[in-house]
Amino acid sequence: MYALREARQVRIPVCVSAPDPLSRAGTISQLRASGDVALIEDDVLTDEGVALVVADEVDAEAVRTVRGLRRRGIDRVALLVGRLDDKGLLAAVEAGVAGVIRRSEATPHNLLSVIRSVASGEGALPPDLLGRLLGQVGQLQRQVLAPRGLTFSGLTERELSVLRLLADGHDTAEVGRLLFYSDRTVKNIVHDVTSRLDLRNRTHAVAYALRQGLI
Repeated sequence: MYALREARQVRIPVCVSAPDPLSRAGTISQLRASGDVALIEDDVLTDEGVALVVADEVDAEAVRTVRGLRRRGIDRVALLVGRLDDKGLLAAVEAGVAGVIRRSEATPHNLLSVIRSVASGEGALPPDLLGRLLGQVGQLQRQVLAPRGLTFSGLTERELSVLRLLADGHDTAEVGRLLFYSDRTVKNIVHDVTSRLDLRNRTHAVAYALRQGLI
């Protein structure tokens, strides 16, 4: 009895969200045979479970569904999708999807593998989708961010250089000498960072950069 109770405790709570009853019933049927998941309703899903969103494509409805789950604090969201182009892939990732699987590849084993990965906090993408996503990210950096002097952190290289030196213990005057900036320029850079990111002061800015792995 104890072993049975323990086994039940490790089952992954999964809620299936689909645009129509037939899609939902078919997906649930595939999952029901697995002893690794516990199928639950949307209203009892917590941040410990996985939300599996079923969609024909990443359209406005699918994005709204994912964002609604994220606003509720559900961070583990997987997407079972019929068609997926580069634009849809970026939209899914931006909305907060952690794992993606195509319907054409959704055998019970593959579907369960994605759910397990998402439940453990890992991402899950087919290899070709991962390559396409990395290509899109690189294009975004080259064509949009780099010409504006920005990085994906939202900070410029100049701002990151200042924060790195401040984190090393230099005061603003020393930072200015090392980077060939005036003391006023350094203070303005720090002010811009703290204002844009709603940080309290220079120390808070350095702590934020360290915590986010930016420096």
